[in-house]
Amino acid sequence: MSVATLQKIQDNFSAAVGAAMVIVGPDGEPVTEPSGFTSFCAAIRSRPGWRERCCHCDSVGGRTALSNGEPCIYKCHCGLVDFAAPITICGEYLGAVICGQMNLVEDGSAPKFMDLSELFPTEEAWRRDDELLRMFREIGTISYDKLRAAAYSLYYISSYIVEESYRNSVSEELYRNKLRLMEESKRRAELEGSLREAELRALSYQVNPHFLFNVLNTIGRLALIEGAEETETTVQAFADMMRYILRKSGAPLVPLSSEIEHVENYLYLLALRLGDRFDFEIVAGEGTGAVLCPFMVLQPIVENCINYAIEPRESGGVIRIETRREGDDVLVDIIDNGEGISPERKAAALAGNAGGDERKSIGISNVDSRMRHYFGEDHGLEIVSPHEDGRGTLVRLRIPVDFDPAAIPLPL
Repeated sequence: MSVATLQKIQDNFSAAVGAAMVIVGPDGEPVTEPSGFTSFCAAIRSRPGWRERCCHCDSVGGRTALSNGEPCIYKCHCGLVDFAAPITICGEYLGAVICGQMNLVEDGSAPKFMDLSELFPTEEAWRRDDELLRMFREIGTISYDKLRAAAYSLYYISSYIVEESYRNSVSEELYRNKLRLMEESKRRAELEGSLREAELRALSYQVNPHFLFNVLNTIGRLALIEGAEETETTVQAFADMMRYILRKSGAPLVPLSSEIEHVENYLYLLALRLGDRFDFEIVAGEGTGAVLCPFMVLQPIVENCINYAIEPRESGGVIRIETRREGDDVLVDIIDNGEGISPERKAAALAGNAGGDERKSIGISNVDSRMRHYFGEDHGLEIVSPHEDGRGTLVRLRIPVDFDPAAIPLPL
């Protein structure tokens, strides 16, 4: 419950019972603004030394009520009667509701209350102040029975309000957690759909694979016999790509060196098609090839570079892939020299809705989702681009070196 709401409840209760009221913390310091304070108490509390004694009385009253498990009626250091109702949540003392600033009716009875008027026996200075004496005499009176009834009423009301507020806060937290779980389930479902789509795409190549490889080997041998070395190399590169896709499609993680080799074959075949429109370079840092990364995690990024940085150019395109060790991670940078990507399009690509071509639009998002799924939220794709013609785009993967394959999350 907010302090503003507590203030409204306090103001209304004070007006209804005609007594001063304030909510204090464990040390007696006010949490809310005073409601219905007498002019005498307001004047006393305006002086630092006397205000500290007021707070001390309220603190003692609140903690005594907490110890007794019921409201505590007490006489403050100035001789006025107050009562305190403790505020607790799950056994933790948060403070107290203080109400009163009244004089008791002298009816000959012996009321039970804690007398703190002797707490500071040397403090009689205020009684020598005529204005304070006048204000003190104007303070109203109340019978002990009425004060006790008001004390217990406030005790039960405050307990109910606190408990209800706590239940509401718990319900709100549970609701927020439920929303987070629903969002996580949605994200996992989307990732599952993307992974299944990738699997189906790989399976679509498995139509009689032995026949396919036999044909490719036959073409390769014919090219060798005929002296067509480039044709043989091309067929071999294509065959290696297909073997990688078909044999590894069931493995969630593969060595980075395998991914690099696969992308190198892919770029080689594209270079044959595009001629001198682009060039590529792969620089693998020492000791980076053995690190495990998700299967088919580099090709979608490289394909994106081809589609948006190389295809629009007639010449001079460059794609560079670099791997290096940095701390506990291996960094993989895929860099092109295209016109770059705007912040809006970058956000759309990561969200999976970057364009009309469905396959292109989900590629970056798919890679980002899989990286986060296997390695954690801090291992998503990093995309850097000044969005200026010729300065290109850098896409970075951050792969943990000491990742334990046994820690792979359960299948979605």
